[in-house]
Order: sequence, then C-alpha cells, then structure tokens
Amino acid sequence: MNLESPKVSIEKSSQIVFDFLTDIKNFKPLMPENISKFELIDDKTFLFALSGMPEIMLKKKYLESPNLIVLGASGGKLDFSLTANIENISENKSEIYLKFEGDFNPMMAMMIKGPISKFIETLALNIPLKIVTNI
Repeated sequence: MNLESPKVSIEKSSQIVFDFLTDIKNFKPLMPENISKFELIDDKTFLFALSGMPEIMLKKKYLESPNLIVLGASGGKLDFSLTANIENISENKSEIYLKFEGDFNPMMAMMIKGPISKFIETLALNIPLKIVTNI
C-alpha cells in the first residue's frame, strides 16, 4: 500500500525543514489531536498511539540531507516506512510531502487506509505551522 500526503509549501529552506524533522522530539507537535500517547525512546526512535489504534514505534532509518528522511517501523508485526521528501524551491522556501509505504494483506489495507491517509495528511499540514513557531 502506497499513500502520499498533499505537497505543502514552507517558508523555510529545505535544510531548516530537514533539521527540524530529524530531531524526532519535533514530531510530537505535528501529531493529530486524537493522539493518546507519545514517548521518546531514544534520539532515533519514538512511540505513539492514536485513539483506537495500536501503538506504533518509528525509527530513523535513512537520512539524505537536506532532501530525504525515512522512518521505519521498529518492532511490532507491521513493516512499513514513512518518508519525508523535501524539495528546495528557493533560499527561503521549500515543499514537502510524506509517503507511506507498507505491505499489508488486503483486509488490513482496507482497515488502515483511511486512518493512515488522514494521519500523514495531518502531519504534512502541521509542518509549516509548527516549524515557524519552533525556529
């Protein structure tokens, strides 16, 4: 299953966006309102849960400054990745979109497609709002 968020513009350089997203504690303010748990495990890993969904642990898997951040499932029974693609538009402007990729059986895919689509859309839309207030 492959899902993509809308592409969002940010009034910051791609390097600033990359630096913000590689600090995993910055994912907490990006989370949807229905988050029931957020816990930092270490400087590369965090755990979160949304209401009505199981806990998910994400870990930084691959970084390519300043354009690509890949987070992957850490532990658990599901194997998936969440990739942030950052494109530099100008010195002080960039665009980002998130891509979710996972290999699920058809029944599981049907059940999680809606919530995951909404989740990555919320993350993407919150980045320009939160990065401005944190930097």
